[in-house]
Amino acid sequence: MNSYLLIIYGVVIIAALAIIGFIRFIFSQDKGDEKMQQISDSIKEGAMAFLNRQYKTITVLALIVAVLIIIANYYGHQAEGVGSAISYAWHVGLAFISGALCSAISGYIGMYMAVNSNVRAASGARKGLNKALQIALRGGAVTGLAVTALSLFGVATLFFAYGGASGQQELVKNAPSLIVGFGFGASFVALFAQLGGGIYTKAADVGADLVGKVEAGIPEDDPRNPAVIADLVGDNVGDCAGRGADLFESTAAENIGAMILGVGLYPVFGLKGILFPLVARAIGIIASIIGIVFVNTKDESKDPMIALNKGYFVTTIINIIVLFFAVKIMLSGHLSNGNSVNYLLLYGAAVAGILLSYVFVFLTNYYTSMSKRPVQEIAKASTTGAATNIITGISVGMESPALPVLFISAAIVIAYRLGQLALPNIATAGFYGTAIATMGMLSTTAYILAMDTFGPITDNAGGITEMSEAPESVRLVTDRLDACGNTTKALTKGYAVGSAALATFLLFSAYLDEVKKILGKPIDSWFAVDIGKPEVFIGAFIGAMIVFLFSSTAIRAVGKAAQYVILEVRRQFKENPGIMEGTSKPDYAKTVDIVTKGALKEMVIPGLIVVVAPILVGILLGKESAAAFLMVGTISGVIMALFLNNGGGAWDNAKKYIELGNYGGKKSEAHKAGVVGDTVGDPFKDTAGPSLHVLIKLISTITLVFASLFR
Repeated sequence: MNSYLLIIYGVVIIAALAIIGFIRFIFSQDKGDEKMQQISDSIKEGAMAFLNRQYKTITVLALIVAVLIIIANYYGHQAEGVGSAISYAWHVGLAFISGALCSAISGYIGMYMAVNSNVRAASGARKGLNKALQIALRGGAVTGLAVTALSLFGVATLFFAYGGASGQQELVKNAPSLIVGFGFGASFVALFAQLGGGIYTKAADVGADLVGKVEAGIPEDDPRNPAVIADLVGDNVGDCAGRGADLFESTAAENIGAMILGVGLYPVFGLKGILFPLVARAIGIIASIIGIVFVNTKDESKDPMIALNKGYFVTTIINIIVLFFAVKIMLSGHLSNGNSVNYLLLYGAAVAGILLSYVFVFLTNYYTSMSKRPVQEIAKASTTGAATNIITGISVGMESPALPVLFISAAIVIAYRLGQLALPNIATAGFYGTAIATMGMLSTTAYILAMDTFGPITDNAGGITEMSEAPESVRLVTDRLDACGNTTKALTKGYAVGSAALATFLLFSAYLDEVKKILGKPIDSWFAVDIGKPEVFIGAFIGAMIVFLFSSTAIRAVGKAAQYVILEVRRQFKENPGIMEGTSKPDYAKTVDIVTKGALKEMVIPGLIVVVAPILVGILLGKESAAAFLMVGTISGVIMALFLNNGGGAWDNAKKYIELGNYGGKKSEAHKAGVVGDTVGDPFKDTAGPSLHVLIKLISTITLVFASLFR
């Protein structure tokens, strides 16, 4: 076995040991009093019931798609001979099933740890901020490490099994194309996990807020609200299971795309150029483990975000240092003209990607933080009603993509030029530079995902302390962690869409390489996409339209599912007056069941639109049109995701800013307008926006898998 594969498997083992250590730490913590445990058990039961039902639906859809993949690839590769066509089809189909399975497992792990960490974080808050902080982050760390390690293990194992470590040049060069199905399987499950979870969480949230806060006038997380458990369940199914599957497919798809580009540089780097993305991911896992261990706060009065930022900084610095040696060792070599590869320039591309991740975190914070101009602008507009709140919120959302797009563009240009300068006169050199930048940006994925899962854990912890009537001092601790968690969730969404934007340029170039291979063209030749051709222009047009159609159906799905919740909560209040009087308990399970059925029913149509559209464009309009669909769909998707994520996040924090006592505080007219704006923004930031991250990469992997069918 190749020594680099041994390093990769060694890191997977280290990650597994770290996961076991963090799990032991979490499960050794106190679970609180009986009331806390009862509430936690209700959340756990609802979350796992939803996930089990959702995965049954996804399994049926995935099996149908797996059969279609095998048939399509068999007919698409028949020209190579029947034996080769059957072998290729089964390899891609098996990779798809493997990717789907690993993605589902990563989502399950995320959910399981979140629903077992929330009550322990709530109980830990009785001992102080630092205890609760460490429990919540290490609970999230299990998810982050499991997702990245599973992705790394799955891609490396398939590469090894498909001949990547055989030493035979043709097998090594073909292996990355055969494992494209792994990325598609991961993306397929991630889309439905993120979409279904997003519909669930926002339907429950909107229903709980509109009937509880606005109509009944009771506080958030009030135990009298029949939708409160469904709302707390939703935090997990959307932000844990959904985001876990989302970032799993991100790391898988980007690794495979970079490996395909590495095949084009095989004469320069050999196997090392193909394996570099996996080694870079392994480095990121080790750096993240160290960063997580560094997180603590000795001063209980400090903002917990300072401790989290310290861990992120440590993770980043380790990545920057170790990546230098990885680039020097793996990406040094000699060109055919006798010149040496300038590995320092390739390292510069990796640093550009790391810096872009920091820029995205900063910009997302600017547009969603209560202390910054955009959120305060929306809060001020709320004083004159819901209409001005919504107008201002939409304008903030539309403004927010401008700077991120400019920085993405700058990072792509810098990485591309550095690749060209490091490897002069090689056609794919610039694309490989962007691949290295993508690896740099994704090097902190495990830590970022830990911070993301930290959010719903602390949100649940706050709900548990509120519903169990814990002392005010405990609630103050969980409130501070919850506010911090809202920030980390917003930052993660910014990071996810930024990495998607950078990665899809890489996946677009991987698609072009796959087309050249199918057409029998040299890998260093060009495949032109002429936007002047009517069918190519139409493909691009449809790519932009699909983004809007998908967003519309996802947002509408939340509205439909929320109606089920609202009607049920109203029914319970009307038929059981003792609920509001506190003399009888609401039927939480009934609401959880209703929103579960509603979310799963509504997730199918938006998901199928994304899967079917690029295949039809490629089959009916051709390879060039599919490339145009992919390019314009990516551009439109990135801009729309930024608009939805940042606009929704700003609306949410504008409401929270008013609740802190500004512009009249709670129950004021400004607060009512803020609640309406937040309700509008909920499906933006937690359903359509995060699902678009997956859509962007899913259409890339779909075009790669079905390219042989395109005329």
